[in-house]
Amino acid sequence: MEQGDSALVARLTDILSQGRFTWLRSIVSLMLREMATSYGRSPGGYIWAVAEPVAGLILLTIVFSFAFRSPPLGSNFALFYATGFLPFIYYTSLTSRVGLAIRFSRPLLAYPTVNFIDAIASRFLLNTITNLVVFMIVFTGIIVTYGLNVSIDFYAVAEALSMIALLALSLGTVNCYLFSVFPVWEQIWSILNRPMFFLSGIFFVLETVPEPFRSLLWYNPLVHVIAKMREGFYSTYDARLASPLYVYSTSLLLLLLGLLLLSRHHRQIMS
Repeated sequence: MEQGDSALVARLTDILSQGRFTWLRSIVSLMLREMATSYGRSPGGYIWAVAEPVAGLILLTIVFSFAFRSPPLGSNFALFYATGFLPFIYYTSLTSRVGLAIRFSRPLLAYPTVNFIDAIASRFLLNTITNLVVFMIVFTGIIVTYGLNVSIDFYAVAEALSMIALLALSLGTVNCYLFSVFPVWEQIWSILNRPMFFLSGIFFVLETVPEPFRSLLWYNPLVHVIAKMREGFYSTYDARLASPLYVYSTSLLLLLLGLLLLSRHHRQIMS
């Protein structure tokens, strides 16, 4: 462990040693540690959290504006791809970061006041807050830059965000176990997620996909999330094929599975 990390762990230990609000103190301390190590050491820090998705959206907008006259919904390529690209980026970043929660927080998990749930919760909360800020900055920037008249359905947007948050948390929790017990799964997971960029509805609307491909794509939870997100930004679009119940039920089952595996094997993982 580097000297800076040792000092940081020591400071956090002093905080965690206080008796009141132990659980909350543990989560906040872990969040502060990640903010210092993940963003505080890189040039630009949090700027990259906004710059990376913006650069990706600019590239998508330029490429597809030359290839097509108009996007599948509306007339603005940037807004259409943002409603699919940003939820996907949130999903990939959160599943990865939650999956590495135990590995990242291992030095602090040796203390009795900190457990694996604290590590998962801290990474989930910090990255959710970060991505929500990115969402607001990017969507506001697109609407203002292009002078778009958008009537946002905040209920549909909130539902899409809750769906993607629960889905990413559940898959991240399962990965937290698998990454620790089967390290090769981290590479396998990365490979499996690459086709998802093209199969999750970023570039198309599910209703326009012909059968039998439409029925097959329906089983991808990300398709439902992106459809709901677009329903929130396009008043003329009805995400009739999206099923929040399917996403919530699948996510809850995976979350319970992940927590069960971690509760039974976390001591083995730590040792």
